[in-house]
Amino acid sequence: MEVIKIKQLTVQEWIPIEKIYEDGFIKLKNNKIVKILKVNPINYNLKSDLEKESILNSYKIFLKTCNFNIQILIQSSKEDLTHHIKNIQKNISKKENKYLKGIAENYINYIQQINLMRKSSSKNFYIILSEDINNKMNIFESEEIIKNDLKDRYFKVKECLSRSGNIVTELATSKEIEDLFLSLLNTRKNLNNKLFNLN
Repeated sequence: MEVIKIKQLTVQEWIPIEKIYEDGFIKLKNNKIVKILKVNPINYNLKSDLEKESILNSYKIFLKTCNFNIQILIQSSKEDLTHHIKNIQKNISKKENKYLKGIAENYINYIQQINLMRKSSSKNFYIILSEDINNKMNIFESEEIIKNDLKDRYFKVKECLSRSGNIVTELATSKEIEDLFLSLLNTRKNLNNKLFNLN
């Protein structure tokens, strides 16, 4: 019986990144330049009906105006409530009122149950913009032109989403990009398949 050897990829081979620039742009191995934007969204459910209608109209404008490829990444991470629970327990020990102690203990049980059910996760939202490097041009010139185009797209996305109350910022340094990738690598096993899979 013949044994088939499967080559295991190194981390460098597995991750689709060729280079992270100091100004926050990323060059991928498939010859794309990428810009990542972070979105701090509004809480739509807390808005009035009139506000909701206005927000939906703003999103329609966003979808019509931004006529280029975007990818949306939602990163979910479970909250560590250990420190919060310890603070409550510390405060309980100082209280003499049994009624307050009972309320605090019930609250601790409640948040522990929520945490076990994974309902206490926080979410980060990102918009990923990308563009292919044009092979007909000098590579350096092409990269600079694409970076400028992606920067223009960032301002367009920011302007459109700001109308509905969202705050959009760019990941503008290599450190911010590296931190994002480290957090993604800790939460996703299939980064190569899901992230930057733009056609």
